[in-house]
Amino acid sequence: MPHWLTDHGIAVVLLVVYTGVLAWHARIGKRASKGVADYFVGGRSMGGVAIGASFFATLVSTNSYIGHAGKGYEYGLPWFLMALLMVVFAWLSWRLVAPRLRAFTREWESVTVPDFLAVRFGGGGVRAASALVIVIASLLYVIAIFKGAGHLFQTFLGVSYELSVIFMLIVVMGYTAMGGFISVVRTDVIQGGLMVIAAVMMFGYVSSAAGGVDVLFTAPETARLRELEAGVPILVLLGIALSGSIKLIVDPRQISRFYALRSAVSIRTGIWIAVGGILLVQMCLFPVGMYASVLLTGVTDTDLIVPTLITDRGVFPPLAGDFLVLAIVAAAMSSLDSVLLVAASVFTRDFIAEIRPMTGVSQVSWTRLGVVAFAIAGAGFAFRPPGDIVAITIFSGSLYAVCFTPAVLLGLHWRRGDGFTVLASMAVGVTVLLGWLVSGASSWLHEVFPSLAASTATYVVCARLRPINTDARVDTAFRDQPPSRGNVMRTTKPPPSRSASSRVPL
Repeated sequence: MPHWLTDHGIAVVLLVVYTGVLAWHARIGKRASKGVADYFVGGRSMGGVAIGASFFATLVSTNSYIGHAGKGYEYGLPWFLMALLMVVFAWLSWRLVAPRLRAFTREWESVTVPDFLAVRFGGGGVRAASALVIVIASLLYVIAIFKGAGHLFQTFLGVSYELSVIFMLIVVMGYTAMGGFISVVRTDVIQGGLMVIAAVMMFGYVSSAAGGVDVLFTAPETARLRELEAGVPILVLLGIALSGSIKLIVDPRQISRFYALRSAVSIRTGIWIAVGGILLVQMCLFPVGMYASVLLTGVTDTDLIVPTLITDRGVFPPLAGDFLVLAIVAAAMSSLDSVLLVAASVFTRDFIAEIRPMTGVSQVSWTRLGVVAFAIAGAGFAFRPPGDIVAITIFSGSLYAVCFTPAVLLGLHWRRGDGFTVLASMAVGVTVLLGWLVSGASSWLHEVFPSLAASTATYVVCARLRPINTDARVDTAFRDQPPSRGNVMRTTKPPPSRSASSRVPL
């Protein structure tokens, strides 16, 4: 025990202090959460800096620091396509989704994505189907995050994988259940700062140990990794990158941040914080796997590359390694808390409350219990995960892409569409997704391409054939919006404009 404390004392102290900070923010969040809107979406009163940082921190998790960083060892230079698409789709999310989603959900008092879809398209079937997709995809993502954190603690601190998962479970479950959205965003701001510093440090130390930036383009060990199809066919890699990035415009844990923005002006601030943070961190992390091809041999699990490098004192000095452990734990928590809150909120609001009407206080209490339940379930499955981190999260992202891209993106900018349209789009998209995987065709063309094309085509065809949802709230919301830039899908003459002062600016 004394020897273990000597080796890892600084890391333990940092983790204890960090846990104390999380507990403090949980206490603040609990005090500030007086009702459903506070607990679910921060009272819709948060600024662009905080939400932009939360958007970026929620995306960047152990999936980035351990999963994505390590995959460069297998996929090589073309793997940077993933980082590039993440930046592009983050920008598109803030430009195309944030303005209208913030305005619509505020007007309809929606606090979850199924809540929004149920009003926009009408019908309880849409609410239940979208809630089910979110619960399943969220659970998969929780498993992946627990897996990454477990490998980190096991490799760096010598703690068993199972005990590592349990530690993460207790800490994240506690502050998320207690403080809700306010606590999550406050901790995300701190975690985002730690992650930026850690990403720059990781790139600097690993690059230096490998021999500098030049080795990416000149070293014999990286020659194969510089080929266009270094690890997989380029169409498969593009599909992996697309399914892992397009979810940024529809993933409930990401777009739920827009519900909390206090004004349209906050969007113009938040977009730079979110996109800038994602760009900086991903550009620092994605080369790590290629550098590892120079530093390591015989790698069989790319999820172990970063934990192995952090423990190597020839790459990271002790203090730097200790800080990186803290930062990667922060990255895991920043995504885990958001996923747990979204899953529990949806389960309470869109399943239980639909069956058994309840007060706002009861919804908050049930959501707290839901956070605990989903955290325990995710940790249990993480003891025997169904695949590596990237594979699990990519499938989760594919589900979101095929089920929600047409409903959210087209639903915000095109007046047509009803509940049947959304359900048909989801059913066709998921059927093609699973069928493509089972057939083995994903070995040459990633399943996200045919499934997303099928779900989008189904939406467009059904929307043109079916009547629109005639809910007056939807008419009012669309009438209050300026015409979408480049909107070529409007099929009806736009209603008369209201006064400029009543419009919500894009």
